[in-house]
Amino acid sequence: MNFLEAVKSEKQIIIRQRKELVELLGFETRNKYEILSSTGQSLGFAAEQQKGILGFLFRQFLGHWRSFTIHVFDSQKQVVCLATQPFRFFFQRLEIKEASGRPVGALQQRFGILSKKFDVQDARGNVVIEVKSPIWRIWTFPFRKGDLEVATVAKKWSGGLTEIFTDADNFHIDFHLPSLTAQERLLIVMSGLFIDLRYFEQKAR
Repeated sequence: MNFLEAVKSEKQIIIRQRKELVELLGFETRNKYEILSSTGQSLGFAAEQQKGILGFLFRQFLGHWRSFTIHVFDSQKQVVCLATQPFRFFFQRLEIKEASGRPVGALQQRFGILSKKFDVQDARGNVVIEVKSPIWRIWTFPFRKGDLEVATVAKKWSGGLTEIFTDADNFHIDFHLPSLTAQERLLIVMSGLFIDLRYFEQKAR
């Protein structure tokens, strides 16, 4: 089963961030994630591509405002999609494309005073799913089509020194609506990365 087939068939997907020992000193390294099934089977992984001294400096001083690209690989280390964040100080955006370059959609942050809000857009820029995490549910992000909750992304406690001294995060993605398209499911999975980068990346500082 390839990555996209697994995303379409799994009821729950887990994203586990991988951290390096140098981050205990407060340095940000390239973001890396494992993508797992609910049983712990590896479905793939994702890795930020910016290398070299400029990439290092951008991570330290610009944080989640920086421009970057993340490649998502299947378990055979083949690229399945790319996620690019343009440089923005406000209302961050993550654009998702297939490995061929064909657009899949985007995640667009929205203004919210007492909530974290962003839209899931299809390849044409249409809003297909809305996300709003109220202040009293800061670790839970419900995905809605109108009044119907179709999926949930929730940050889970990593435990021990990993959680205390670094910003390593685990996210559980639960799909509630079987009729979600493969593209919608992929965008929801990528939302797990977007949520971590936008709302939790700076915690270690």
